Amino acid sequence: MIKADYKKYVLNFKQASGTSRGILKSKETWIIILRENRNQGLGECGVFRGLSIDDRHDYQEKLKWTCENINLSLDVLLDELIEFPSIQFGLEMAFKSLESQNSFELFPSNFTKGLDSISINGLIWMGTPSFMKQQIKDKIKAGFKCIKMKIGALDFQSEIKLLKDIRKEFTSKDIELRVDANGAFSISEALDKLNILSEFDLHSIEQPVKQGQVDAMASLCEKTPLPIALDEELIGVFSTIKKRELLHKINPQYVILKPSLVGGFQGSNEWIKLCNEQQIGWWITSALESNIGLNAIAQFTYTKNNKLPQGLGTGSLFTNNFESPLQVKNGTLQYDKSKQWNFNL
Repeated sequence: MIKADYKKYVLNFKQASGTSRGILKSKETWIIILRENRNQGLGECGVFRGLSIDDRHDYQEKLKWTCENINLSLDVLLDELIEFPSIQFGLEMAFKSLESQNSFELFPSNFTKGLDSISINGLIWMGTPSFMKQQIKDKIKAGFKCIKMKIGALDFQSEIKLLKDIRKEFTSKDIELRVDANGAFSISEALDKLNILSEFDLHSIEQPVKQGQVDAMASLCEKTPLPIALDEELIGVFSTIKKRELLHKINPQYVILKPSLVGGFQGSNEWIKLCNEQQIGWWITSALESNIGLNAIAQFTYTKNNKLPQGLGTGSLFTNNFESPLQVKNGTLQYDKSKQWNFNL
């Protein structure tokens, strides 16, 4: 018999981090702990307040139900948790951990052996132009070849000036630039802004307009001079039919998969299959999980053999993250076998 429990853990940011949704100072998460005989399995339910579809008043109640019914089959549990993608992911992770020889090695590979790494983008947080410019210089100095910059919080002209300054100093051969608008543009201004942004030789823009405006997003993806990546648009789309319809209707250039928001390994695999059918590019990113969740996402991502830079450089953002073998070096995520896990709730 498997026994299950869950514990809340609050991650504290090293510095307040700006997004178009406001300033983040801390992020709560939930760790599921499974025990069977002497084996232990760990999973992280990384609910993202204000963004996750399962940011609901009954979230903890559902976690409790999950732990009380842990000996049902995993398929039955996942079906019951369809509207709670972050709990689905935590559960998949915990079972994978329980079944593994090493509870932190979920997908053994050259990555977990320390023989290979995952190319990642460097994340630039919103702030004053000088603060953002300094972050960019620091990332380039640290060996990043791809940078993701959040836009939409400053006035547009300030952001354009910043991009202009970056491109004066670093060409697209020096650094690949992605921007993430987090839905900050209005429908009426979005195409004009995309035309202006396209002058800076950007790789892509994430979610230019708010999710749920499918016709407007479809029109943008058809006319855009700059590749568009769907992100928030995927949240809350549960059935295969609805997923296929969404991709067919919008026909984006890319989609971005956050396993905590789209239903874990199973949900991500389904989106990947549908994207591949329609020749839509994709990459995987974390959603500010602790190293428990980031570890699972990174190992899963490596097995997908996607050569685009992934969004997995978030482990060093917190003052109280769990110590782990995950290390960011030269613009890549690496698994340093000499580093030990220090998991203490």
